[in-house]
Amino acid sequence: MASTDDSASGRRRVTLVALGVVAVASAATLVAGLLSWTPAPTEPGRALTGDEAERLAAARVSTYRDVRAGVRVALGTGAGRTDLVGWVDWSRPLAYLGVGGPGAGQDRGLVQATPTVVVHRPDPTAIVTPARPPLVPPGDRWRLRNPPTDRGLAGALAVLFGLATDRTEAVEPLRTGGGRWLGRDTVGGEQVDVLRAARRPTGRTHGTPAGPATARPTGGAEDPRWWVDRDARLRRWAGRLTDGLPVTVELDRTDRPTLWPVDALGGRSGLPRAPTDEETARLGRLAARLRAGAGAAVTVAAPLGAATNLRATGWLSWSAEVAYLSVAELDTLGRRTLLRRDRAGFARADVPVGPGAATPGPPLPPPSDVGWRRAGRPADELDVLVDAALRAGGPPPPADATVRIRGDRRAGHPVDVFEVRHRGLRTRYWLDRSGFPRRLELRTTGGAWAQLDLEPGALPAGVVPPRPKPPRPKPPRSASPPGKAGGPVRST
Repeated sequence: MASTDDSASGRRRVTLVALGVVAVASAATLVAGLLSWTPAPTEPGRALTGDEAERLAAARVSTYRDVRAGVRVALGTGAGRTDLVGWVDWSRPLAYLGVGGPGAGQDRGLVQATPTVVVHRPDPTAIVTPARPPLVPPGDRWRLRNPPTDRGLAGALAVLFGLATDRTEAVEPLRTGGGRWLGRDTVGGEQVDVLRAARRPTGRTHGTPAGPATARPTGGAEDPRWWVDRDARLRRWAGRLTDGLPVTVELDRTDRPTLWPVDALGGRSGLPRAPTDEETARLGRLAARLRAGAGAAVTVAAPLGAATNLRATGWLSWSAEVAYLSVAELDTLGRRTLLRRDRAGFARADVPVGPGAATPGPPLPPPSDVGWRRAGRPADELDVLVDAALRAGGPPPPADATVRIRGDRRAGHPVDVFEVRHRGLRTRYWLDRSGFPRRLELRTTGGAWAQLDLEPGALPAGVVPPRPKPPRPKPPRSASPPGKAGGPVRST
């Protein structure tokens, strides 16, 4: 009897073990199947309804009307991905971003940009994980950049600026097959429709071109996708740049601080108004104030053209109408340019510079054997800026061309910033309460602002050429007795 029970028990154990093995094998097969499973291809959505077409056509206008939003951009994938985190103000328009990610490379750091100008503050030591930039941007180390159009950073910026426009787009092409509804999703806790349309995030932002098309006109499944909520607000966008690089943009309308542009982009905004009587009088006394002073030390930061970053130091005298500067380009080592402006015009000379001397002051007295090249008119916008600084000692600008932009501070002094638009130029004067211009700015043809900072004080010997000594008067000729040499000859 015991033998029979033992045999049955053994058979049950064998059966249980066999079932366990089968269960483990089945589970392993299921896990392997889940890991390797991919969803079956689905139908490419359906045509847009009238409501969906209207919301998609209005999505970029809604973005523009919201003025600002936080943005998070993923550019590329995997180890080559670049992340951009920050904000866009479409009313200015201005983007302010922290650039990071494993593929950021030389773009790592901070970026501020308009549709036409990109300035970059490189930070190769920044952590890989991107972070939002500081609300008040650092004041130093910003450089003008000219990234390749439609690619990488420039392509992502063009997409960001193109996601807003001040006019509604045509609805009929979307209704008649120009778009597809792909499904529903949730973004930031909000229900959205995922729509696909061949239109690109390009156009005009506040009357300014947002840049060229940034997505390939492939049509079909690779058209950009738009995540649009019930209020026609864009929550997410995904597409490809012209080089095929994928880009995704997330918008956060709850994160929308007022942005502060850096100096190269004009500085913080103000409330422009006409000057008061006191301010007009202060501007009118500017020339006399400058001619009565000894002069000033000069420091220049000039972002010119597409990617030229000039720095200069030197001196200026309004009474002698002389400026003398040493100019260096940040990306050109081993050379500097001496620039002199006087009553005769402009003169330049290229001189070598030793290592470690980024922008030394110009040699005194000015050397005479360096091959000065002379010109009667400004050769570039740096010459225009220096010329404007010297002309501040002349007649005041027209009152109807002057606007007070804002109050500010410079070198510890409260100042009023006045902008003058005259003869095709936009020049800003930063006048302190005594009427001295602590800074002059010039809007460049590229859309940036160049700065010339002034610190009043005595000039070193040699900046102003010595006055030529007047000729010594000839001694009067003494009269000689008649008949002697040199004396009058008596007629006979």
